[in-house]
Amino acid sequence: MSTIMIIDDDDQLRISFERLLKEEGYGVRTAPSGESGIRMITEAIPDLVLLDVRLPGMNGLEAYRQIHRIEPKLPVIIMTAFGTTETAIEATKMGAFDYVIKPFDIPQILSTIRQALEAGRFMRSPVDMDASPDKIKGEVIIGKSPAMQEVYKAIGRVSATDATVLVRGESGSGKELVARALYHHSVRSDKPFLVINCVAIPDTLLESELFGYEKGAFTGATHRRVGKIEQATGGTVFLDEIGDMPLNLQAKMLRLLQEKSIERLGGRETIPVDVRIIAATNRNLERLIADGQFREDLYYRLKVITIWLPPLRERTGDIPLLADYFLSRYASELGIENPGITREAMSMLVSSPWPGNIRELSNTLQKALIFNRGAPLSLADITQATVDDAKNHHLSEDACDDQVRAWIRTLLSKGEQENLFENCMDHFGGVLVGEALNLTGGNRSQAARLLGMSRPTLHAKIDKYQLKIETSVR
Repeated sequence: MSTIMIIDDDDQLRISFERLLKEEGYGVRTAPSGESGIRMITEAIPDLVLLDVRLPGMNGLEAYRQIHRIEPKLPVIIMTAFGTTETAIEATKMGAFDYVIKPFDIPQILSTIRQALEAGRFMRSPVDMDASPDKIKGEVIIGKSPAMQEVYKAIGRVSATDATVLVRGESGSGKELVARALYHHSVRSDKPFLVINCVAIPDTLLESELFGYEKGAFTGATHRRVGKIEQATGGTVFLDEIGDMPLNLQAKMLRLLQEKSIERLGGRETIPVDVRIIAATNRNLERLIADGQFREDLYYRLKVITIWLPPLRERTGDIPLLADYFLSRYASELGIENPGITREAMSMLVSSPWPGNIRELSNTLQKALIFNRGAPLSLADITQATVDDAKNHHLSEDACDDQVRAWIRTLLSKGEQENLFENCMDHFGGVLVGEALNLTGGNRSQAARLLGMSRPTLHAKIDKYQLKIETSVR
């Protein structure tokens, strides 16, 4: 359970905030002043600090400086009113994770808390490389195959430099672990490490998330906002799924890599930044360049160093090592003895194609272990774990098909109808396109990729079905 420290002199806010966070499953400690909060942090370091700017005695900025000296990798979220936003921005430039404006938007601050806790875990949890089980302190990249030995060599050679790195490999192959290993073994390891998933954030928000914005830049921009690039000054930014970054942002990213500077959205000031960029993708960037979806100049700026991660099916000799690691890890988390695995079950693991790579292998072993009764995992245990998801998927599809058939029978029972077939196809087409757009937050490029069609075709469908596109703007 993560522990959160609240430092604020407002008794009512501390009480209500503590109640909210405990209901969310967090451990909470509180302090009414910077001095008392720092004493408590010195005694036991929490996972996250929520720090008010205006405090009696020591102000929030000085409190942040002392907290940062105690534990540089402890994420701190600054709480501020509009009148003290500039102070919060200053703290953010010094390394604070983020700042939130009072009064709080509860869903927004809970989301920021989750992001900060994850960032703190990434910064403080080391990533070992092929360590023996008794020496593993955090997460580990495992493999003794020749391909993985090349990965270790590349990490060792590159981590001590400031070179931009592009990590390539299939989904689930461990690209994030490689990025974190590069960070932990770098000279910037005492500075921030921030992760941005380019496909998880709608296009309308990604620019402001990365580069920040000025007051009045758009409707709702009531104050200046520092972006993740500025927040990570001196540290490292990991851009996951960069192959899905919109073209207009690719131009800004190119400027960052070339000139080491950015401009906030709606601003004209050129802001120098000192960050190292590590990017990752499972997309075929060369094909995207040929299709006009990725800038060739950005491609060459990113691939100063390229680290290729092999898919699991090309290093099957590493599967027994991975299986032993995951079984030990999950058994420890469940508070049980590692039951081991039979020879037949291991043979199945080694011979399986694992399209989801290490992530799929990990999930399969975790599920098998949860339902295991203490004996070594058998062939039946592994088979059951691998077919459960497929079975549930087919069950849900069958239930959906039954509902669709019932609806179609109702239409057909009404007798002959003009253009019934075309109308039904348009109905399902509209639903499909609409859901793809909802899932991507109105991002037409991403929706087109999900649907397997070109952007012009998607635009034609939107016009044909008269769909209204809703996007979120911060």
